[in-house]
Amino acid sequence: MSELGAVDSALLDVLLREAPIGFALLDSAGRFQRVNRALAEVYGRDPAQCHGRTPADLLEGDPDRAAHDSAVAAVLSGAGTVHSEHRLEGGPPDASGRPRQWALSWHPATGSDGTLEGVVLIAVDCSDRFSAEVALRRSEERYRSLLTATNQVVWTADANGDVQEDCPDWRVITGQTAEQYLGRGWLDAAHPDDHEQVARAWTDAVADRTTFDEIFRVRTQSGDFRYYRSRAVPIMRGDTLMEWVGAHSDITTQHDADDMRQRLTQQLGEAALRTVRLQKATSDLAEALTVGEVVQAMTEIGQSAVGADTTTVGELDRDNLRLHVLRDDSAVPGGRAVPAAAPGDLRVAMETAVRERRPFIAGNPAELRELVEDDPEVLAFLRETDERAWVALPLLSAGQPIGALRFTFSSARDISDEEKVFLEALAGQCALALERAKLFEREHRTAEALQASLLPEDLPKVKGISMQAFYRSGTQHVQVGGDWYDAFPLPDGRIAGVLGDVMGKGIKAATGMSRVRNALRALAFSMPEPADVLTGLDRMFDATEGLDQVTTLVYFVLDPETGQIDLSNAGHPPPLVVGEHTEPWLLAAEPDTPLGVSSERGHHKFFVQPGNTVVLYSDGLVENRKRAVATGLEELVTVASQARPEVVGDPQHMLQYLVEGMLAGYEQDDDVTLLAVHLPVLDTAPE
Repeated sequence: MSELGAVDSALLDVLLREAPIGFALLDSAGRFQRVNRALAEVYGRDPAQCHGRTPADLLEGDPDRAAHDSAVAAVLSGAGTVHSEHRLEGGPPDASGRPRQWALSWHPATGSDGTLEGVVLIAVDCSDRFSAEVALRRSEERYRSLLTATNQVVWTADANGDVQEDCPDWRVITGQTAEQYLGRGWLDAAHPDDHEQVARAWTDAVADRTTFDEIFRVRTQSGDFRYYRSRAVPIMRGDTLMEWVGAHSDITTQHDADDMRQRLTQQLGEAALRTVRLQKATSDLAEALTVGEVVQAMTEIGQSAVGADTTTVGELDRDNLRLHVLRDDSAVPGGRAVPAAAPGDLRVAMETAVRERRPFIAGNPAELRELVEDDPEVLAFLRETDERAWVALPLLSAGQPIGALRFTFSSARDISDEEKVFLEALAGQCALALERAKLFEREHRTAEALQASLLPEDLPKVKGISMQAFYRSGTQHVQVGGDWYDAFPLPDGRIAGVLGDVMGKGIKAATGMSRVRNALRALAFSMPEPADVLTGLDRMFDATEGLDQVTTLVYFVLDPETGQIDLSNAGHPPPLVVGEHTEPWLLAAEPDTPLGVSSERGHHKFFVQPGNTVVLYSDGLVENRKRAVATGLEELVTVASQARPEVVGDPQHMLQYLVEGMLAGYEQDDDVTLLAVHLPVLDTAPE
């Protein structure tokens, strides 16, 4: 090794001592001759401890020892400069407290004549670069792990949208070769139904330089298809598009979960809707009282809740031998349900459902032909009908068939298991409603017969008097009302008449009314004067009737010769008098208390002029939920004053006119009973 001059030696000493880079000079035997402080600290020594020793001596027991020996030997053997790929850790920690990392390089030291005299070791602090490399490597590892965890495949394309770099991960999925994949060949892995849409979207994104984001099905090597989401973004440098970077993500599991969730949501929604529809149908059928109303309600339910084009209700006859179609009341004169013969296809569908006691479902004509085994009648029917789907369900009561329910559709219909359950529940409600309606009609006919038996069949015919009565039940149920009227001749030639009202409905009110009527007739024949008759009824009430059996009535006795009326009123609305030439008025006599309430019975006398009509009526004519009695009485006088002369002179027309005028715009909620006594103007015979 050449000797340095004094100046050069001093300069070298300063550099070795103060430089942040580690310097060392090793002789031809690999021993340290000069070592600056920075390099000595890397080895954990001071410079004096390093002098005359080899790096291997300083690294005894350290894994880096062999690397140092190899590097020194290589330089001394003439290999030139050697850069170690290994990072030596040592020296004071950096500002963050982490150990420093040093990059080592070994250079040959030659004399002036070019002779190799030793080795120069240079150590450079690369802690920052090492940390960056570690961070970058960790980031890459995390990124790759994330891609693996999310089933993502990264891909790139040039500015024109063509793939130039191979993507083995994608080819493993699709089975494509590199040649098949490059360019825009990756699009060929898309499902045939999705290919055109995805290719167009990629072309548009490239042209517009906008983000590409599409979901499509990809054919895998196994031949099945999986859902992928492909998203790519343009990489710009200023205004220049450099390339596209994207990722294919397998979203099959998510897509299947979303699809399942949507199906479940739809099924739950449909189930909730069917529940609401069944509740509505149950409510509507509960309000149907007659068989015709049940059929009408089912027709509306079939349209709104089932979506059927036609709905048919059939009933078995008493012998359970034949099935008849029931019509709704609105389609039949008189409001009665009548049976009708069933057409051929109805006989097959409905009778099969009744016979087998299970639903008969044909979602299209082919299914119908298969179910009926190509019945010639059905084949002929199919050639003429527009119907394309049929559902027939048995109507069961206590497990026994009583009829059938049938829906038809103008288009093919796939009846799911859930809808089948709904239709069977609907048929069950229809069967209950039909049974209730049949029971109601039987009991209603019985009630009507009982009501008719309690009212007189004919009013007495007396010369000089015209009498008419009107009765309309105000209940929608099968109970008998408490209103009644009666008229009969007395032994002395006069006519007795009465109109009364027993509070309540049903058998109790009817029997109470019957007792009062019979007692009144018996009293009238022995002591006909009104006050006497009502006094006798009070005594009968005390003996036979309860305190809650409130009864009101108007009883009168009319002399046909003179037109005199003697009248007593037991808590009843006042009679109406309608004259041909005078304004109508109410008899102003104050009514007494109802029967059974002790009081002195009043007796009122007045004369009916020829041409006038006296009308007795129940409170159902003037009182309802929306109109008080006082208001109703005022309206009654007003309505009567507007009657035409020909109506005033005809008691039958007069009663009909009053009922129509007083009930117009109101819902009748009580019995309405009227009794009219008219004294016509008699023509005088010529002398």
